[in-house]
Amino acid sequence: MMNETLLEIDEITKVFGGLVAVSGLSFRVSRGQIKAIIGPNGAGKTTCLNLINGIYLPTNGEITFKGQTITDSKAHVRASLGIGRTFQNTRLFTVDMSVLENVMAGRHIRTEAGITTVLFRWRLANREYRRTRKDALRWLEFVGLSSKADLRAEDLTFAEQRALELARALASEPELLLVDEFAAGLHVAETENASKQFLKIRDELGISICLVEHNMDLVMNTADDILVINYGKKLAEGPPAEIQRNQDVIEAYLGEGMHA
Repeated sequence: MMNETLLEIDEITKVFGGLVAVSGLSFRVSRGQIKAIIGPNGAGKTTCLNLINGIYLPTNGEITFKGQTITDSKAHVRASLGIGRTFQNTRLFTVDMSVLENVMAGRHIRTEAGITTVLFRWRLANREYRRTRKDALRWLEFVGLSSKADLRAEDLTFAEQRALELARALASEPELLLVDEFAAGLHVAETENASKQFLKIRDELGISICLVEHNMDLVMNTADDILVINYGKKLAEGPPAEIQRNQDVIEAYLGEGMHA
């Protein structure tokens, strides 16, 4: 399972005006794998995620997901194919929307009831609403927020809002989950819990994860494989123990304190 390629990035480049954010980058994510992308600030990590889920289109190169070329596909098409996303800055619906309603909103890509159904086939719409609500409650249970379902999203703690965004992303039933700086702003115990959550997502749900992260404890305790980028280019790639010993990585990013 781990050797089966789910996502393949082939020589992608992204140029913004005169700035080359990503340059000739190639890597793959296998099914059942947690792949971490690390590097200094400004290395192009978030840009890479934005290219994968379709926020940006590459200037050059090719992106393949489940054997299908998605290089020019819109973000909503990629979501429907099974690419989910969380963001560095939480993007929850906090104005008068409950925790449960936020997760239900994440199910919209998997629902069938459009405006015509709502207006003229209300029984079907009502059945789908109940089914969506049940699914949303299941995802809240998965991330440990079931007791908070009726609260407003803005009343959650920061760590709980992170967990809520994760539940909303999972509600879209992704096969690949893109996670951007999840540990930013979390304390040590919350970061350890996040690591356990990602392993649970991989092991119990079979969902692959592509994780952009600065917290090296989280990366080293969670990732199966690590891609290091610097100035938009690949610096190194391999399992955590190998990356910790890579002298180029130590000098460019990790520092001597990370030497194993």
